[in-house]
Amino acid sequence: MSAVVTSAPPRTEAGFRTREIWRIARLHTVNPSVLFGIPWLILGAAWAVSVLIAVIMTAAGAPPQAFDGLRYSWAVLSPQWYMVAVGVQAVSFTFSFALGFGATRRDFWLGTAGIFVVVSLVNAIAIATLVQLEKATGGWWVNAHMFDALWYGIDGWVADAFTTFVLQLTVLFLGASVTTVYMRWRMRGMMVLLFASLLALVAVTAVLTFTNSWPAVLTAVAGLGVIGFFGWLLVAALVFAALGYVVVRRATPR
Repeated sequence: MSAVVTSAPPRTEAGFRTREIWRIARLHTVNPSVLFGIPWLILGAAWAVSVLIAVIMTAAGAPPQAFDGLRYSWAVLSPQWYMVAVGVQAVSFTFSFALGFGATRRDFWLGTAGIFVVVSLVNAIAIATLVQLEKATGGWWVNAHMFDALWYGIDGWVADAFTTFVLQLTVLFLGASVTTVYMRWRMRGMMVLLFASLLALVAVTAVLTFTNSWPAVLTAVAGLGVIGFFGWLLVAALVFAALGYVVVRRATPR
């Protein structure tokens, strides 16, 4: 009687990458409050303040046109500053841990990018829907403008979802890509990046000022429209993602 030795089927590289990318995405959601809880807590607090202001204005007998000024509130954007920090933490807190468990740098960046897309998509759908709900209820029955503000509520649900998705993706990749500079070159790299960015900003400002080009630039930006502007912002998000990947390939764990 002879034993038959069977070998396990070969593991394909593509399948291995898929599993590793999925593991990285799950790693980022170990504490879901970071990605979903705290941003919506910030947004909820901003909503409560916005509604309270509208209630006070109503009680004080403010005329209807006075509520139009609430459309210029930036409360709907309040979580974006925190989302930059989320992008920073996504790299600084998990990069070394992920590599320690056998993930490659490519796996790590693709998994991180995947969770950024999911978070941006979920928030975009939710905020675009809340804009329509706010309009349908007359500003939560008190003429408040929390979500129906700035460019929101003008071009419809699809436009609101698209602009929110792009904005979320941009701030997340901005925070993550800047952190890859630290992971690669540590504080020296961060200082070079800071001073180079400031120098570029001053140089562009000086050129536009001395050539009296500000009116032309502002006219060109206004001519893009909301969708056109956020289309270019999406290009910036993709550039941040690509640069972050290039840098993280040489980054070393702390």
